[in-house]
Amino acid sequence: MRTLTLDDFLLKLDAVTAVEEIHGLTFDLRDHYRIDHVVYHWVSAEGDQYGFGTYSPKWVQHYVDKEYLRIDPVVVGCFQGAQPVNWKRLDWSSKAARQFNLDAVAHGVGNQGYSIPLRGPNGQFAIFSLSHNCDDDVWAAFTIEHLRDFVLIAYFLNQKALELEKNRVPEPTRPLSPREVDALTFLAMGYGRAQVAEMLTISEHTLRAYIESARFKLGAANTIHAVAKAIADGHIIIGGAARDAAGGWPGREIATH
Repeated sequence: MRTLTLDDFLLKLDAVTAVEEIHGLTFDLRDHYRIDHVVYHWVSAEGDQYGFGTYSPKWVQHYVDKEYLRIDPVVVGCFQGAQPVNWKRLDWSSKAARQFNLDAVAHGVGNQGYSIPLRGPNGQFAIFSLSHNCDDDVWAAFTIEHLRDFVLIAYFLNQKALELEKNRVPEPTRPLSPREVDALTFLAMGYGRAQVAEMLTISEHTLRAYIESARFKLGAANTIHAVAKAIADGHIIIGGAARDAAGGWPGREIATH
């Protein structure tokens, strides 16, 4: 940084009292690191989006209109992991993902990107991303050099967003019982209700009672929503293969550059 140290930025962030001020700080970060974009993106378990950054308003609106949240490999990859990730290492193999990438680059997002997953209270999920146009070696060296800064910036940006947008953080949910967890886990893995009831050695009527109880505790509109919220809030954890068998639950709920 030539004109802005990391400490300077964190002091400015700490003094922020409105979201609009954070939006302005992302432009300072972009200019300081001499990259194309800096973006903070908050995604709820219901698929609602909120954020700020340097993307063009045209791309942001296009992203929402196209419902790219459902297929964006950056969102899906960050949701499934906890470590910072280079976009090139994500799964871009599907036709939809490749088309999305072409569209993003055409809108000036950049051919390189790096994102840091963020999680807060009661299942809050967000992503801090940086993107640019350059070759792979230049980008790799850049991210290695500044990774510590980016992790700190991401953490404090998320803390400030939580402070200013308290109404966006979901209320704490009541804990699920072991049987409710089992029922939702098997459903998330793709098993039908009859199969789940047999595996738990209970009747389908009893299974229905467990599912409805879990749905009520999670504030979910239906069973699919209950499973998605249980995963997003950390009540149940299933591996990648199980998620695929279930049709990719998280991808349907949150599945930006």
